[in-house]
Amino acid sequence: MENKKRIEAIRDFIITAEKSIKNAKKLLKDVLEENNMNLDTDVNFDTTGLNSYNSQESKIVEWVYTGDDMLGVDGNKYPVPVNYSSKSKMVQWDKLKLTIEGSGRMLYKQILPIARETKVGLLTKEKEKYQVIAEWKTYDVLTAAVTHFKAEIGDNVTVIVPAGKEATFAAIDSVLPKS
Repeated sequence: MENKKRIEAIRDFIITAEKSIKNAKKLLKDVLEENNMNLDTDVNFDTTGLNSYNSQESKIVEWVYTGDDMLGVDGNKYPVPVNYSSKSKMVQWDKLKLTIEGSGRMLYKQILPIARETKVGLLTKEKEKYQVIAEWKTYDVLTAAVTHFKAEIGDNVTVIVPAGKEATFAAIDSVLPKS
């Protein structure tokens, strides 16, 4: 019976914390709007050194991974299959190569991973988007990764982020055992 009360108390703490975070985000948004400020967290990705070329019947394009998609040297964004992104544990700033064969088949390959660091955080969900709060920063994560690792809201997870670079997206590395 005592365990049930402890579990209910923990659940209540989590619900209260989630509400506090939601309210803090709303207040921050309101203050920014009142002061005509924008806390735009979009990262400016550098495509310098990326190439696009043809090889036999295939077109090969190099990209930088943004977290949701790929940004090519031409400035266009293209989707990356989420199962590839989540299982490869790709993070923002990773360099990829896309080979588009004459038949239309697309082959993705990670060619230059960025230096990485690992953080521990709490899995949350805001407006149908999964996020991890780690070291006072919120990172978006792929739903496919959450599903792949069978993670649940409130789980402690390890995430991978680019070392020394600003990021809005993280790759889930593992779900920590519940203690």
